[in-house]
Amino acid sequence: MSLFSFSGTPPTDLGVTDGKLKSCPDTPNCVCSYTPADDKEHVIAPFAYTGSAKDAIAKLKQIIESMERSTINVVSDDYLYAEFSSKLMGFVDDVEFYAPAGESVIHTRTAARLGKSDLGVNRKRTEEIRQKFQAANLASNR
Repeated sequence: MSLFSFSGTPPTDLGVTDGKLKSCPDTPNCVCSYTPADDKEHVIAPFAYTGSAKDAIAKLKQIIESMERSTINVVSDDYLYAEFSSKLMGFVDDVEFYAPAGESVIHTRTAARLGKSDLGVNRKRTEEIRQKFQAANLASNR
């Protein structure tokens, strides 16, 4: 439980539109795998996986459920939407994963709801999830 609650209003425009996740705003508190490579501030690599999209999303679900201050809001065979809240102030980040059919990658987007900077928290968390996901992928392929 956070000491304060700066959760903001949940966005109504998340999800997959025209086969993609929403782009990042101009603020430095967002990373997205659909961002052009020359936008170093916002670009992050998608997650590679083997097997089915359904199994890959299920692995992400397990990883996120094991992380502190996480809530999964939507999960389907090819999409997951979760929220993470900060420990002290209760700031909320919206985190999405999408596995397009036939691509063997999971695209990701994560953004803070409030403020301008997140001090790199969204990128760091995404890379932490990636590490855990890769380890789970390796373990299941043995």
